[in-house]
Amino acid sequence: MAKHKLKAATSLTNSCHCGLPLAFSACCGAIIAGQRQAATAEQLMRSRYSAFCTHNKNYILASWHVETRPQALDLDDQQQWLGLKILKLQDGTALHQTGMVEFVARYKVNGKASRLHEISQFVYIDGLWFYTTGELLS
Repeated sequence: MAKHKLKAATSLTNSCHCGLPLAFSACCGAIIAGQRQAATAEQLMRSRYSAFCTHNKNYILASWHVETRPQALDLDDQQQWLGLKILKLQDGTALHQTGMVEFVARYKVNGKASRLHEISQFVYIDGLWFYTTGELLS
């Protein structure tokens, strides 16, 4: 089990949206652009969070397992993601076929702050991680 408390990026050159102290282009940006693959379920989850921050629907859908992927995805242009906190990890490495990431993502829409607390499930197929499902928690 690992715990990370990281703040969202204020600048693409200072740190990634996912909160890691790397430039977006060297962190989640490289995964989103297809320059490298997410090596763990956590990396895929972080890159998906960053894709939500940058409104990259194509990556979000492509990283979603085909059996649970929606036909379309509507993203709210007014939604501003504020930070990501990883609460718990289970499995999710190249040694595993599945992984779980529990996280809290904070966001704001039209000035109102909210949070998304979710337990996300991932599957590893042919060297690639995919998001399958998420259970929303209160």
